[in-house]
Amino acid sequence: MKTLLLPIEDHEGVRAILTTAANFARAYGGRCDAVGLSHFPYPTVGAEPILAVSLAPTFESADAKSQRLRGRFEDARATLSGDIAGEFRWRGGDPLEEPDVAALARVYDLTVIGRPTDRPDGPRMTTLETVLFDSGRPILIAPPDAKDGPIGRNIVLSWNGSTEAAETVTASLPILKAADRVTVLTVDGGMVAGPDGAALCDYLGVHEIAAKHVHEAGRTSRPGETILEFAKREDADLLVKSAYTHSRL
Repeated sequence: MKTLLLPIEDHEGVRAILTTAANFARAYGGRCDAVGLSHFPYPTVGAEPILAVSLAPTFESADAKSQRLRGRFEDARATLSGDIAGEFRWRGGDPLEEPDVAALARVYDLTVIGRPTDRPDGPRMTTLETVLFDSGRPILIAPPDAKDGPIGRNIVLSWNGSTEAAETVTASLPILKAADRVTVLTVDGGMVAGPDGAALCDYLGVHEIAAKHVHEAGRTSRPGETILEFAKREDADLLVKSAYTHSRL
């Protein structure tokens, strides 16, 4: 996990993305490359023909947009501690659209994405999903209130027995090996046909990862809520999971 890609837009969430990336890079000796992310304002069409809204695009040159996005990046970088700020660089070039960012992410170990919000001036779900589905690489979702602190010391690894979960474990092995504590979590209502959590712990043990298995009874019909509640209760600083079997987030 040595190279991190940071798509940058002009919104307040950029600082959280850089803070999360800095914490991760500090833990694993990584380098962070920022790239401008362009967004074309597609029309929004409702269920009825009468409910159609088209947003007029803003005509801004690629160079002006790149300078504006780089300014947002530099402002956020200036808030980071000096020991890590030097590990960030701006790739240059025109801002990229989401499919191009996803393609570029294929030559990075990890892409850091802000957690999507409902606000029009915040991180978008379309960015997350495009990189998630088209890059073939893992993503790290930055919380909006990210603060300086360790990432990957106390990990909750959500396991459901699926092929996607197995691929997630493979991608995460370098992080899991460096952790102080790894808890394999399985949840009622969240499993598919496949190996259980104990079997995964045996596998991790072969890779010299001492993991503990915990099974949680589902308190709601949404396994994701149980997973998040457990991670919070365990004071985990990183939740590792696949994104396909249930809803993305």
